[in-house]
Parts: sequence; structure tokens; C-alpha cells
Amino acid sequence: MEYMNTSKTTYFYAIGLSYKKADAEIRGHFSLDDQAKSNLLQQAKEVGIESLIVTSTCNRTEIYGFAEHPYQLIKLLCENTKGTVEEFQNVAYIYKGKEAVSHMFKVGSGLDSQILGDFEIISQLKNSARNSKKEGLLNAFVERLINAVIQASKRIKTETNISSGATSVSFASVQYIMSNVPDVTNKNILLFGTGKIGRNTCENLVKHTKNKHITLINRTKNKAEEVAGKFNLLVKDYANLQEEINQTDVLIVATGAQNPTVDKHLIQSKKPLLILDLSIPRNVHLNVLELEHVSLIHLDDLSQITDETLEKRKAQIPIAKQILNEVEAEFNSWLETRKFAPTIKALKLKLNDFKIAELDTQRKKLVGFNEEQAEIISNNIIQKITNHFAHHLKDDTIPTDESLELIKKVFQLEATTNHV
Repeated sequence: MEYMNTSKTTYFYAIGLSYKKADAEIRGHFSLDDQAKSNLLQQAKEVGIESLIVTSTCNRTEIYGFAEHPYQLIKLLCENTKGTVEEFQNVAYIYKGKEAVSHMFKVGSGLDSQILGDFEIISQLKNSARNSKKEGLLNAFVERLINAVIQASKRIKTETNISSGATSVSFASVQYIMSNVPDVTNKNILLFGTGKIGRNTCENLVKHTKNKHITLINRTKNKAEEVAGKFNLLVKDYANLQEEINQTDVLIVATGAQNPTVDKHLIQSKKPLLILDLSIPRNVHLNVLELEHVSLIHLDDLSQITDETLEKRKAQIPIAKQILNEVEAEFNSWLETRKFAPTIKALKLKLNDFKIAELDTQRKKLVGFNEEQAEIISNNIIQKITNHFAHHLKDDTIPTDESLELIKKVFQLEATTNHV
């Protein structure tokens, strides 16, 4: 089955890189903030891309879309990030057609996540699809695919236990703090950055550590205040960052900046300090490790930490894959229907031409010709014929492509490239 666009010879691709082959530094080179994503979408429209969605998270950056060649999508990515084509080629993956569809299902289901069962990616895919739709860059194929992936994700989350335990970076970070910081309830904790990961981390901190000494700082103070208000936490100005760092025991950085926001020069205190960097690209400079009393954990480190529920979650993979196979099969069935729909439509138009010509002939031949009744009977016959052909094409035991070509040839229908 070819996953082709209806208007020109373009194919559906998934291109990107993830934690599997790209380390934090390389992933940082290809990270896209909101402005970069917006610029990429605008550029895609300018070069004639019909449908495209782009996601960029802490463990992957991906583009799904239609293109004549994957390089069109790679070029868009490199022109809107610090990454180069050479870097991309060393760590990237490129999937085409059915493989690209299967890849999106695995990503959206949490089976391809850095932490098995992490479902935060599905919200990223939803947001990406909404942004593309606003820009007129979401065709029927990609919209249907996204909805199918969402459906599969929901089923896996409700029908399996794959999301039990530490299934997100935010929860894994809190679990690490609880396991490695003695008397964590009474320690000073500073959260720098209140984006999505920061918000989720804050919620997990409050829920699991029972700590009332949590301070929030964000460049835009009102965003920190929104988060703090839910949990009655303290908010400090960005200008007080250094002062707060030197008073804290645990520093969590999730700013989403393109360059490090914390380095050794901000740390003047000599007491033990644990820093967790939950950002891509890295937001904590590695020079903090030159300070003997500082420990630094990056999100890539967290993914290596296993808990007692990991084996239980792994045992759920076969069930999750079965759900994926079912939903993906439904999507492919819909796709097959779209594949032959243009031919059925062309056949119906051809039969309608036959009807019009024949009714015109009979109208001239017969006195008192009942045109209304003849119209009804003719339309019913045309519908029965086209339904018969449609049922034939839906038969899995019959080669669809051969049948389509035969129908086109017999009824002299115009050749078409309507293979979605």
C-alpha cells in the first residue's frame, strides 16, 4: 500500500531523532521552541507542503508530513534549529508510508518513550495537530491518523497497567529525590521553570514529598504564580535566582531555554546541592560538576533508573501491541476505502452519463415517457452497481490495485494518482 497524497506524487514520511541514538547535546541542537515550530510551519506552507505536524519534546524531535522526498522535511528542521544535515544523518531515522504510520502509533502509545508508558507525548501530538490545523496544514489523512493514535493511546492507558509506576520524567525526578535525599520533607526545594514539565514536577513534589518548603521561579513571574496558587507555594522574582539557589538543597531546572540558565558561578554556597536538569537542550552547564558539593542528574540519567514496577509494565507490552495492531488495522481499512473511493466516484459519474444519454433517447422514442419514474429506477440501478464494485474492492482476498486498473480500463475512466 502506498501512502500517497491525492494531488501530486508525495509520500507520507516520519523523520526525526530520539534518545535512542542522540544524546542530550545532539537532541538540544534539534530542539524546537514554540516560535521555531511556528516558523517551520510557515516555511512549510511557503514551499508547498500540504500537510505536516512537528513535535519537539525532551527526548525526541519529529516531523510527520507529505513530501516528494524526505530531504524537504529534513531541510525544514535544520533551517529552524542549530542542527546540521550531517548531524541529523548520524542519529536520525526516516520512515515512509506504512512504517511512518506504525512509528506514530508506537510513539503516541508510550511504547517508544524514554520511560516506558510515558503518555505525555500524546498531548504533544494533539497540540501539534491543532497548530497545524490552524495553519491549514492538516489534511484528512493526517487528521484521521492522529485521531486513531489518540484512540489507541486511550485504550492502552485504560486496558493495561503499562502506565503504573514512574511513567514520566516529572514523576521519575521526584522519585529520585525521595530515594536519594534524606529527610526530604524538611529540605528546601527550588523549582526553576514552570512550563509543562515544571508544572507536572511541582504537582508530584507536593503530592509525594509532603514538603512545604518549595519555591518557584520563572522568567515570567505570573506563570509561576498561577502554578503556586494551586498549591499555596512561595514564588520569588527571577532576579533572586542566585540568592535562592544558595539557600536550597534541591534545585530542579526545567526552563526550556536554548542555552544553559544555571552554571557554577551562580552557586556560592558550600552545602550539598542536588541539581536535576529536566531540559533539552541542557539548561545546567556541566561546569557545576567542578564544585565538589554539587551533584547533577539529567533526565537521560533518570530514564536509566528502574523501579519495582518496571518489570510489571514490561509484561503489559504484548497487550499494548495487540491494541495498537487492532486500531492500526482499522486505520488501514479506512485508508483502503479512500484508495478506491475516487475510482468508485468516477465510475458513478460514467454510469450517470450513460443514464442521461439513454433517458434522452427513450424520451424521443416513447410517447408518454414517465421521466420521473425512469430517473428513480436508473439511479437505484447505478447505486446497486457501484455498491457491488465497492464490496468487491473491500474483499481482502482480492488485489485492490489490479481490480482498480481493470475497472478504469473497462469503463474508460481517467487515470488517477489517488492513492492516499
